[in-house]
Amino acid sequence: MGQKKILVVDDEKLVRWALTQKCVEFGYQTLEAENGEAAFRTLQNDSVDAVLLDVHLPDLSGIEVLEKLKQAGETRSIIMMTADPQLDDVKAALRLGAYDFVSKPINFEELSVTLQNALEAGALRTEVESLRGEVRRRAGYHDVIGVSRKITELMKFVYKVAASEATTILIQGESGTGKDLVAKAMHYHSSRAERPFVAINCSAIPETLMEAELFGHEKGAFTDAKAMKKGLFEVADSGTLFLDEIGELSPLLQAKLLRVLEDQVIRRVGGVRDMQVDVRVIAASNRDLEREVREGRFRQDLFYRLAIIAIYLPALRERKEDVQPLVEFFLAHYNRKFRKSVQGLSEETRRLLMNYDWPGNVRELKNALERAMILEEGNLLKPDDLPFSVASGRSGPSLNEAAGAPLAPGKRRLPPLSIPEGGTSLEDVEHALVQLALQQSHGNQIKAAKLLNISRDALRYKMKKFGLSHSEEEEPAAPSNP
Repeated sequence: MGQKKILVVDDEKLVRWALTQKCVEFGYQTLEAENGEAAFRTLQNDSVDAVLLDVHLPDLSGIEVLEKLKQAGETRSIIMMTADPQLDDVKAALRLGAYDFVSKPINFEELSVTLQNALEAGALRTEVESLRGEVRRRAGYHDVIGVSRKITELMKFVYKVAASEATTILIQGESGTGKDLVAKAMHYHSSRAERPFVAINCSAIPETLMEAELFGHEKGAFTDAKAMKKGLFEVADSGTLFLDEIGELSPLLQAKLLRVLEDQVIRRVGGVRDMQVDVRVIAASNRDLEREVREGRFRQDLFYRLAIIAIYLPALRERKEDVQPLVEFFLAHYNRKFRKSVQGLSEETRRLLMNYDWPGNVRELKNALERAMILEEGNLLKPDDLPFSVASGRSGPSLNEAAGAPLAPGKRRLPPLSIPEGGTSLEDVEHALVQLALQQSHGNQIKAAKLLNISRDALRYKMKKFGLSHSEEEEPAAPSNP
């Protein structure tokens, strides 16, 4: 580890000289600035570990310099110096984030200890931030990816809301647009970032258990309540609770949630005591909640409470400029995950990805690229690696549409198809296609697999699944070398 660097800011040349000499004796490198503006210039051009800052400077007060540094996101330890310590100055400096105060004339033994403690605190702060970053990475958090005007403007608004005191936020958008990711961004860019981020999908918990899940329960509150359990509101206290698919809550729970949002008070199931909580609630839904309100399926008062701050996420088809940066992000991710070295896309693959409408949004793009990365053995992703819907350039075509749709390279056109009036199942269609391929290839599994554009192993799996014979005639194997 190199020498720590200290910036000394004082308008008196003799004081700067004395402090610089002592800091060198303590084993530190030093820089000097005679006023606030010189300090700003130095900090823009040099990396320092701590600042010794005089309260009384000729251009700006030390308190003003400190305030500007903290507003700019300065994280280095700042120690204030003054010959006339006023209580108001001390309070203001500590409130703004100063590490400590030292009085003039300087007691250099005391200064040595203060500097050492400040530098250790700074190193610890850096380590903690690194660990937080690792926790976020393992939790799957990363900033929202996008370069389009829609997404950049939206994220500016998200960060503004994150820094505010807003306690209820509503995120709406189609499935797969990244509502959970925006909720995490709002949490990790807020003053609550050090506290828990707790998420629950309201459609995944049975209605009978949901109340206890949210608010907790006392021992013996119901048959299976063998012990007291904290609810998610308690777990998320001072942090963020993300309620995904909020539209799935029952009317009774909607009413109870409204009371909590208004009073920030909860009561466990079976309990008699109210408990105060401080929780930012971010709710999300892929439904049109205003329509749900009009049709009587969602409480109007709860909607208006949640929608004090409302955010709508655009679909991926509305921001096609973001497809390429998302592809680059997912390629890097899956290269690490699958230990591959895919360098990019073929031109045809790029065209298909850009022209596709992505009805499943970013989630569908991610899944398509994961599939392609698993299948591809070369350096570039090819059209054959993509799911049929993407490679065909159509989102969710019917069989008849697929028969007449523009073909991707290497694909053959299907004959006209129809579905029986009584309906059928996809499994029956798959069974029939496998059987037809075997008939057309006269039982040759290699040719049948080629007709279906699947591997021979995949064909054998499907034959076993549908109880089709494995004894059909196959091409003779190449003779082995003697």
